[in-house]
Amino acid sequence: MTQKSLPQVTVPTHHFTVRLSASRRGARLARLLTERQLDDWGVPFAEAATQVVAELASNAVLHGRVAGRDFRLGLRLYPGGALRIEVTDARGDRVPCRHDPVTADAESGRGLLIVGACADRWGTDEASAGCKVVWAELGAPGRGGP
Repeated sequence: MTQKSLPQVTVPTHHFTVRLSASRRGARLARLLTERQLDDWGVPFAEAATQVVAELASNAVLHGRVAGRDFRLGLRLYPGGALRIEVTDARGDRVPCRHDPVTADAESGRGLLIVGACADRWGTDEASAGCKVVWAELGAPGRGGP
């Protein structure tokens, strides 16, 4: 009888999650809490990660807001130093597009370009109750992370 090996599951060494109001104040608080948490964890690329959180939280407030519903920020630090950032908002029907053109004179639309420049990779996942998760990963071993 052959033995089937199970996939290896990596468990985060640190985990932080908070619900915040879908407001400018909530987005600002997401950035500030991230700065503190990553400093406590000693993450070497905290500045880039904080910028990613600022952009994703801002997008959650501007494009993912539903009256009376919050957004959630999640940070997971894995062995080896990889960080996964997740921002969950209430608008699963409004998924960001990687290929929207941004002109030089545009007043908005650069946030995901910043996320793409700071993160090793990013994407979206469906979440329950019609929500979506926009995630980014930084510092992944072997990916040339920050």
